[in-house]
Amino acid sequence: MRTTKTKMTAGAFLATAMAAATLAGAAAPAQAETLIPGVTSCGASGVKQERGALLGAVAGGLIGNSVSGHNRTTGTVVGAVAGAAAGSAVGCQMQHNSQQRAASDHYGQRTYRQGGYDLYSGVAPASYKRVGGTFVATSTVNLRAAPAQGSSRVGQLRRGERFEALAKVRGTDWILVGRGGVGVGYVHGAYAHADGYRYASY
Repeated sequence: MRTTKTKMTAGAFLATAMAAATLAGAAAPAQAETLIPGVTSCGASGVKQERGALLGAVAGGLIGNSVSGHNRTTGTVVGAVAGAAAGSAVGCQMQHNSQQRAASDHYGQRTYRQGGYDLYSGVAPASYKRVGGTFVATSTVNLRAAPAQGSSRVGQLRRGERFEALAKVRGTDWILVGRGGVGVGYVHGAYAHADGYRYASY
């Protein structure tokens, strides 16, 4: 009897490890643009989502194996997938929370209103044309305090990171980047495009 239980435990561990390794292998290149949707496509930067998915896959696989009765392999795989999805969602939320805390710590709570937008105190005002929507950074790029390449750095966007585009600076390609509806800096349009934009193929 003990041998049977040991074999089942070893089998559960092996199946869970295989499912987790598959998810980890898919999620490892966190900066890659072609990633599994939902597991590595969080709008906030960081690795908590991938770690959450991996831990969730292991826990879900073990639970699925223990409650699945005779079909333990299917139970392990289904549990791993469900656990990865739940862990991914929790990790993504943690990344968003960390990003908001970092923004608050960096900029403080002081804001002012200019041109119809709330801006953090370290961000220079400009004349805006409303854009709205989500954009994606096409490379890792610095956020600037003013819409000029030589202005001070106030943050950074990572390649593939989605961000809130509040407005464009009139007569330029500079975009006012927002977090929670508040302008936190500027990025040049050469380093970003609208989410869902696809280059034309010829």
